[in-house]
Amino acid sequence: MALSKLSSPSSLSTNILKPLTNSFLLHRPISTDTTPLTIETSVPFTSHQCEAPSRSVETTPKELLSFFRQMATMRRMEIAADSLYKAKLVRGFCHLYDGQEAVAIGMEAGITKKDSIITAYRDHCTFLGRGGTLLEVFSELMGRKDGCSHGKGGSMHFYKKDSGFYGGHGIVGAQIPLGCGLAFAQKYSKDETVTFALYGDGAANQGQLFEALNIAALWDLPAILVCENNHYGMGTAEWRAAKSPSYYKRGDYVPGLKVDGMDALAVKQACKFAKEHALKNGPMILEMDTYRYHGHSMSDPGSTYRTRDEISGVRQERDPIERIRKLILAHDLATEKELKSVSDLCL
Repeated sequence: MALSKLSSPSSLSTNILKPLTNSFLLHRPISTDTTPLTIETSVPFTSHQCEAPSRSVETTPKELLSFFRQMATMRRMEIAADSLYKAKLVRGFCHLYDGQEAVAIGMEAGITKKDSIITAYRDHCTFLGRGGTLLEVFSELMGRKDGCSHGKGGSMHFYKKDSGFYGGHGIVGAQIPLGCGLAFAQKYSKDETVTFALYGDGAANQGQLFEALNIAALWDLPAILVCENNHYGMGTAEWRAAKSPSYYKRGDYVPGLKVDGMDALAVKQACKFAKEHALKNGPMILEMDTYRYHGHSMSDPGSTYRTRDEISGVRQERDPIERIRKLILAHDLATEKELKSVSDLCL
């Protein structure tokens, strides 16, 4: 079983728009095999006030190859955004997601487009996962009318209501009560859908989080609060900002689950589990243990408060794309040569 043949670029052009062109290669069909596979997550789930889901995750060759392709596209997209920003074609704030792709991909695999997602300002890949296009992404970044917010929102305010994506919010933590409001509407409508409200560890100490969680628990709203813990709130390490950095336990009376956010299959399993729980019992907290390779934003070099060895260590040991690549090779779903045309674009 193998990938459809992909043409690989002869060389990486210095043209900053070349990565965008190359990314379109990744949209060619690569497999339609739906033979079931069972794969164990990299590490066990850690639970609070609930039973942890099984580590054995059902998947297929088609899904694994799709994960690889989509995460490679996201990685290349963010690297292209970096180049565009440095060329001053992207203005204002710009927060990149490379390293955290498994959260966006795994979450989509565990839910449907009828479910809602709302997030903070690191939103490019979440938008792409919801069905957005590269044209919409780069148009929005560069202030063009073909952008997902007609060029008026910029990097922090992506939006796609027809796929249940409600932004893209620049105010730290402000999306959490809005997400609980979306969950209230879902419960009122009785449509058996849920809302995933994403926030970072830097927003985890916000008072509005606990206020929103309290009323969500009182009313049993189908809200899942997802802490994307990349271990640094801007340039502040989590241990310097939070007395208790076990964010999945922060809900106290609300169940929580700690998930390896660098493992797309673990994220998929956790989100599927959380959705089933929320529809029956109300809110839940998921803590995604993840990592960003870039700084907090493009104005942050990301190397003054952490070492380069730390960053390279995560790349070597936990990179989400590399994990999926190894699974594909281990199950003989593709060869090294067949994956090279995609993996090279992630360099």
